[in-house]
Amino acid sequence: MKRVWLIILIVLSTVSGTARNGKVLNAFGISVPVYDIHGIDVSRYQERINWGEVSGFKSGKDSISITFAFVKATEGKSLLDKYFYYNWDETKKHSIIRGAYHYYKPNVNSALQAANFIKHVKLKTGDLPPVLDIEEVGKYGSANMKEGIKNWLKLIEKHYNVKPIIYTNANFYKKHLSGKDFRGYYFWIAHYTKTTPKVSKDWLFWQYSDKGVIKNIRSKVALNVHKGTKEELLSICK
Repeated sequence: MKRVWLIILIVLSTVSGTARNGKVLNAFGISVPVYDIHGIDVSRYQERINWGEVSGFKSGKDSISITFAFVKATEGKSLLDKYFYYNWDETKKHSIIRGAYHYYKPNVNSALQAANFIKHVKLKTGDLPPVLDIEEVGKYGSANMKEGIKNWLKLIEKHYNVKPIIYTNANFYKKHLSGKDFRGYYFWIAHYTKTTPKVSKDWLFWQYSDKGVIKNIRSKVALNVHKGTKEELLSICK
């Protein structure tokens, strides 16, 4: 039986996955929480990245490295990130565990948005589940937004035979995504704090800063941690 996963990227706070003893390390030009598995997420704003350099990069006295990367693929019903194909191919080439994400537009038909993602993203063994990035309610209200993202998630899961991840920020989660509607999904939470995200929902990934500095990446990048081990990270991959 094929494993089915759905990851939702969202900003949350939780007791589990706390930085060990509240400690932080210095790496990537900032203070970072103490976890084993670190990663970044990128889009056109980082332009063409030398992923060979990223793969071999060690930062700080503890030599923290980048294990995974989420790459923006699509947005709405037709937008393709101009650097997606380059970043998607190069992360795989340099053995960085990769995932692709879609920025959801709540005023746009959800089926067309799913079709846009499916058109461009071809998953291979070892890739992370697709990610839905939801940060807007839209003009039709929260209930309509939630029905739309449920449909997107359903269509994506059916196509890839893997349950997506949801990404959002902590406040958006508390206002719109908490409760029973999205139980069973993994969340990726954005919360720029020195402690873990302030949400009731357990999280799988935590985006803790957008100020990371990595050699040969022109602009600053968003930094993330996975709460478990590398083996646990690989276990959710396709």
